[in-house]
Amino acid sequence: MRTRWIIGLAGCSLAAGAEAPAPPPDTDQLFRLGQQAFEQFAPPEIKAQLAFPTKEQWDTFGTRLQHALDNNSLEELAAYEPEVRTALTALRALPGYEDYADWLEQRLDEIQGAQEAAAPPKATMPGQSAVRISQTAIPHYDLWLARVRGRPVPAGAAALMPRLQTAFAAEGVPPELAWLAEAESSLNPTARSPAGARGLFQFMPDTAHDLGLGTVLPDDRTDPEKSAHAAARYLRTLYTRFGNWPLTLAAYNAGEGRVSRTLASRGASDFAGAAPSLPAETRMYVPKVCALVALRTGVTPEKLPPPRL
Repeated sequence: MRTRWIIGLAGCSLAAGAEAPAPPPDTDQLFRLGQQAFEQFAPPEIKAQLAFPTKEQWDTFGTRLQHALDNNSLEELAAYEPEVRTALTALRALPGYEDYADWLEQRLDEIQGAQEAAAPPKATMPGQSAVRISQTAIPHYDLWLARVRGRPVPAGAAALMPRLQTAFAAEGVPPELAWLAEAESSLNPTARSPAGARGLFQFMPDTAHDLGLGTVLPDDRTDPEKSAHAAARYLRTLYTRFGNWPLTLAAYNAGEGRVSRTLASRGASDFAGAAPSLPAETRMYVPKVCALVALRTGVTPEKLPPPRL
């Protein structure tokens, strides 16, 4: 039975430096290309399980999912896991859609993390207490340490990471933080979101231009060294404003204006105090990046030094 339809991906993510998602470029064209690719290339077993959406379903889902990512409800975000997982399966089956799939894989990871975070706490046996993995004050950091433990290193990391870490170090930013590229793009230099973000560090065009990156012929966002230098400079600037790495990562994901307004409205001074009112995606993104850095480098969040200014 054709029990599911492939979701539309238009406008599904807050990208680095975006205050609010811009309307995705050429949405109608993206829909037509996706429809054509599905009909031409999707294997029979995929077509037996999935039906391509109507244009109305495509647009409606993208709008609803973006609201869930931008809203602060983990429960609402978690509810989209089946549809996003289905979309990822379909994208992996379509030639030419690998860059979108690598972006969506990380969003699915965050949605699944939201499922765990929103689930009722597991009961403990009499006399037992919940075991903490760490003592960090970052909400859901322990959850993400458990999620990423044993996760294989992405393909291409051996070739890419020394270059990215060298760029970060040259900009005075802890080289360990170059691993945020795994959370952004699955370490795919050409990964892209339908909202217009691209590259290892998922820069939107306006943010890329502000950081001195070209976006056409060539698109510097796909250049590992140039994009890494830009990402490190941006992180250094954000740290100067917010004073610690968890808030800096939150601003990288949700936008510095959103984080500043949230801190002010809640009378908070750290990520833990701001988190309940930040976007659900950001609430998962910050502990995920910190957990990946700890997994890949052995450096826990509280041991990351400030940038050299």
